[in-house]
Amino acid sequence: MFAVSAVRIDPKDSLSGLELGERPEPAARPGWTAVTVKAAALNHHDLWTLRGVGITEDKLPMILGCDGAGVTDDGAEVLIHSVIDARDGKPSILTEAYDGTFAERVLVPTANLVPKPDVLSWEQAACLPTAWLTAYRMLFRNSGLHPGGTVLVQGAGGGVATALIVLARAAGFRVWATSRSEEKRARALELGAHAVFESGARLPERVDAVMETVGAATWSHSVKALRPEGTIVISGATSGGMPPAELTRIFFLQLRVVGSTMGSLDELKALVRMCEATGVRPVVDSVLPLAEARSGFERMAEGEAFGKIVFTL
Repeated sequence: MFAVSAVRIDPKDSLSGLELGERPEPAARPGWTAVTVKAAALNHHDLWTLRGVGITEDKLPMILGCDGAGVTDDGAEVLIHSVIDARDGKPSILTEAYDGTFAERVLVPTANLVPKPDVLSWEQAACLPTAWLTAYRMLFRNSGLHPGGTVLVQGAGGGVATALIVLARAAGFRVWATSRSEEKRARALELGAHAVFESGARLPERVDAVMETVGAATWSHSVKALRPEGTIVISGATSGGMPPAELTRIFFLQLRVVGSTMGSLDELKALVRMCEATGVRPVVDSVLPLAEARSGFERMAEGEAFGKIVFTL
């Protein structure tokens, strides 16, 4: 079968380890189901895998892709929850210990399949299980926000950030967003942000919560933007993971810093129901055939995307 794989690790030239070509079809195993993939979305996790984050050389070659939607052999249309519960109690996600969704077929635990509603296209459905699920948990489990509260989303444009803007607006929060790009700030307003600011700009007032996926480049601004007892929820650090900690401000103002990653199967089901009930739809930057996946990886690596890059089969 055709697949997109990581075949070697290179932290300095990640795309040199990307290979498009034939791989063996997944072998059947008890309690797992094969899915014929219709669409799969690209995530920063796929770039990090090529750089050796969360994986070691002995696991290669590894089919990439932790977002996907497709059809089972009995005709069921499904989304794939990519968090795999291991016997030792330490969960992993597809592409860490098991081949991912950038292939014609993928094998996943049967319990990880969520019915795809007719109102979502294959491309939209493929966006939900990673970035959109991460945003859902950040907002509705970890932020402490209530409708009417003010949330700042750092770095508008990325898959999680665009999801945060759309979901937060639908949930009744006052949504502010930042970006270095004037074009991305304008797009954030179109998505539903109430106000947008240049990265690092002084805000009109402090916010109840900050959604942080950028890391070092925005961390100091995130801490300074919070009201006393406010919350930063962090699910990524694309610009670096070792910023000055701002510890004095954190303890003096009794701020909360909450780590957040992915979400549960029940949260994915709730996210799907929210899309059905509210009309919320994932933001798709571009759609490419899987055979042109390298172009999608290059677009993400260069920071050009606004929303999700989706591959179709």
